[in-house]
Amino acid sequence: MSDLRAAALEIEKQEQTLRDGGARSGRQRQPSLGRLTVRERLRELLDDDAKFYEIGLWAAWEMYDEWGEVPAAGVVTGIGRVCGRPVMVVANDASVKAGAFFPQSVKKVLRAQRIAQSFRLPLLYLVDSAGVFLPLQDEIFPDEDDFGRIFRNNAVLSAMGIPQYAAVMGNCIAGGAYLPVLCDKLLMTDGSQMCLAGRSLVKAAIGQDADPEELGGAKMHAETSGTVDFREPDDHTCLARMRRLVELISDPRSGARQSRSATNRPPTDAYELVSADGKREYDVRDLLGTIVDAESIQEYKAEYGPTLVTAFARIDGRAVGIVGNQRTRSMTASHELQIGGVLYGDAVDKAARFVLDCNQNSLPLVFLQDVQGFMVGIDAEQSGIIRSGAKLVNAVSNSVVPKFTVIVGGSFGAGNYALCGKAYDPWLILAWPGARYAVMGAKTAASTLTDLKIRDAERSGKVLSETEKEELHSKIRQRYERQTDIRYGAARGWVDAIIDPAETRIWLSEAIAMIPTQPSSTGFRTGVFQV
Repeated sequence: MSDLRAAALEIEKQEQTLRDGGARSGRQRQPSLGRLTVRERLRELLDDDAKFYEIGLWAAWEMYDEWGEVPAAGVVTGIGRVCGRPVMVVANDASVKAGAFFPQSVKKVLRAQRIAQSFRLPLLYLVDSAGVFLPLQDEIFPDEDDFGRIFRNNAVLSAMGIPQYAAVMGNCIAGGAYLPVLCDKLLMTDGSQMCLAGRSLVKAAIGQDADPEELGGAKMHAETSGTVDFREPDDHTCLARMRRLVELISDPRSGARQSRSATNRPPTDAYELVSADGKREYDVRDLLGTIVDAESIQEYKAEYGPTLVTAFARIDGRAVGIVGNQRTRSMTASHELQIGGVLYGDAVDKAARFVLDCNQNSLPLVFLQDVQGFMVGIDAEQSGIIRSGAKLVNAVSNSVVPKFTVIVGGSFGAGNYALCGKAYDPWLILAWPGARYAVMGAKTAASTLTDLKIRDAERSGKVLSETEKEELHSKIRQRYERQTDIRYGAARGWVDAIIDPAETRIWLSEAIAMIPTQPSSTGFRTGVFQV
């Protein structure tokens, strides 16, 4: 068993714990109320024979120790199929703090809405939430990327013609009640409650002692307020109704899915090609052989800029453009040795031109990141490395075709930016278990920060012993290594999912198959290039 396979198995084991949700008492509360757990709801809603591509499972991991564990930020999001139709699902997990929204819960829902907008996927909300987690309300409530943005997005998505259906199957209190009411169709189960203020708040605010059913029950909303479109007796009938409603939605994508093509190498070969610690050299062309269709690769400028491989290929019959870091040492035509995983001016110029070409021909772009950063030093600076990097950043920033990013190993510094990191709007950004994400590697960062600390100490008149310097370096490195752990980044929403390397092709194939058939309404153009 290779290190990477072991790392993937360990991640899967940890993810199963996250899928279990909140404490046992929280999970037992659902059946005591006649309700299904969030995972049971998903099993009834989604097609049995289709994979659920979960997004943001690591959200909030180890982020709220003061308040206890918040598995998956208390909300499940992901892409599945209902009656064969791809959909985005957003489902509160009431076993986690009664489904209350933490800052990362909001961030996770906003990302799900963004992905649904890109792919024009129907959004299905399974609502069972106590609303904002009040102790952290100042981090959730007011800003442009906080709680209110969810409802703003509901309205914008509706104006775009993207279907949104909501099923209230528990609590839906305070401002959160706007979400289902802003959707196209609203379902609600008996025993649920939807209102702007609960019984206690109403009593405190206006002195009225309100019966919960009169205040916000399903019967009241179906018969009196007229807010609910479909009133259902329980979760089972509600989810069955939602499936029937989704079945009515036409899918603008091309007809039947193509049969899966073969690859040159088994996808499991990825475990042997790439090491979990990122130290092993490998030829990215071999890695592509585990992902793209057999004999489909046509390499672009194969003999130029060797530290990046740019190629046209197919994934399950669908054409794409690929930009991937080469992790072997390379020799240029001028006999310059170039280090694998480092971006040099020639490779970056090539990639910028390739991105332009893919936009010109409406080809989706796939970025395979295993990058240490840009080359530094006198020769690199005099060659115009900054100018070349800006050119690629410009091209990627203004690209209008769908972009997908897979972080295979390192994703450091400006290399993250140039190769379509999170800030550059990839439709999906995925990572392998051994991926690392930071401004620079832990070793370099620890040495730099240690030198600064030693210099500060000397300026204040303190001379550190060698032992103290080593302890300081070790402490800084441990902290930095923790922050480069991909789980740290996934907890904060920097990647959408940590995936098994052998499933890279499956994720990309599904994503490419979901691209809407209509072209982008925005024409492709770039800003000024420094030449």
